[in-house]
Amino acid sequence: MSVSHTSPQAWRKSSYSSSHGQNCVEVADLPSAAAVRDTQNRDAGYLTFAVSEWTALLGTIR
Repeated sequence: MSVSHTSPQAWRKSSYSSSHGQNCVEVADLPSAAAVRDTQNRDAGYLTFAVSEWTALLGTIR
């Protein structure tokens, strides 16, 4: 996992995020990773997770 401040182009709101617009995260696909950021604090950058880490996280959540 790493933190970056240069933003990917295609962000989408997580389906796990609240429909009220609060406590939301956005996800973007990168060539070999997934990027995750807080929609209320976009300027703070984002975290990147290797594909294997991201897949494991989603498998645990589901």
